[in-house]
Amino acid sequence: MAKPARKTAARRKRLSPAEKARIEEIFHRFQSLEDDPRTELEYSNPYTLVTAVALSAQATDVSVNKATARLFAVADTPQKMLELGEEGLIPYIASIGLYRTKAKNVIAAARILVERYGGEVPLDREALQGLPGVGRKTASVVLNELRVEPAIAVDTHVFRVSHRLGLSTGKTPEQVEAELMAVVPDPYLTRAHHWLILHGRYTCIARRPRCEDCPVGDLCPSRKLFVKV
Repeated sequence: MAKPARKTAARRKRLSPAEKARIEEIFHRFQSLEDDPRTELEYSNPYTLVTAVALSAQATDVSVNKATARLFAVADTPQKMLELGEEGLIPYIASIGLYRTKAKNVIAAARILVERYGGEVPLDREALQGLPGVGRKTASVVLNELRVEPAIAVDTHVFRVSHRLGLSTGKTPEQVEAELMAVVPDPYLTRAHHWLILHGRYTCIARRPRCEDCPVGDLCPSRKLFVKV
């Protein structure tokens, strides 16, 4: 497992001892519940991971997994995906939102991987983000999941949980990402992304957070908004 890179002084936020201890305890508790959290998207290699993450935009992991279970059985490499072609790919992913655009991007990305990278997925942020359908968020998920680079991809769950836990006040995903990278303790950086997503997906849900089951409820400044004393 790659060792998380140290955050630079410019990115590290100066915290009070009490706040530093609070944040440390939040992630310590997350770790005690699940030491090695992983994406719920199903994949077998870097290529299927990149493809699954790209397909998951504006779709649930459950819906993507249902589609890719069949897709990856016949096309789990860029070469095989190219052989399948756009029209051959569409029936496998038609149940996923924006499937036509995603099909175009998946095939275009497969072509680039074959022609430019010999069929291998480049585990480099700039190269990944140069692939059709792969933006910063997708690249962050891939690099973090494969333990190449500590990164925090901010989706709706991470955005919501970060604000409720008082870890960020950022108004955009980019701002939230920067603030999280500045306050999450180094030992937890490669896993924070998954912990926050899982916490938001199953406990700190949008409309009615399950505060009664929250493992960090006593450390949450937003608890009083949802729990009647």
